[in-house]
Amino acid sequence: MILENMKKNLERIKDMRPRFREKPTIAFFVDGPNIIRKEFNINLREMKKKVEKHGRISIGKVFLNQFAPEKLIEAVANEGFETVIALGDPEQKTDVDVAVAVHAMDAVYNPDIDIIAIASRDADFLALIQKAKEKGKLTLLVAVTPGLAVSLKHAADFVELL
Repeated sequence: MILENMKKNLERIKDMRPRFREKPTIAFFVDGPNIIRKEFNINLREMKKKVEKHGRISIGKVFLNQFAPEKLIEAVANEGFETVIALGDPEQKTDVDVAVAVHAMDAVYNPDIDIIAIASRDADFLALIQKAKEKGKLTLLVAVTPGLAVSLKHAADFVELL
């Protein structure tokens, strides 16, 4: 009896999977210090809506440094994103790029992810976009125009400007 119920539940799960896959799945990574700046007046909810036009966000992470204010961390969580704090030497310019790249490469090799979305203006992510495309993923760049690296804009399959 228990074994039969487990088999039925497994069949239900298998039946559900195609319904979830009607829309492409997106892994969305936000370079916080680069894009969430006062001068850009970024609205996380609007950014999320622009990404959701391309599919369903199944991984959503905002990368911040240890100097991020608590209110920003709270706002990120309130929009349903996971906050990743990258620690660095306070004497040096703290950068989240390596943390973004490591998490994004995990998604590149995840067979359940169709689109890798990056919110940044930083040309350092060109190699990441190229590798994602090489591995068969579509790429989406979310950015603001001031300071946007042209190489990123041209490399991405889709671009959403904020």
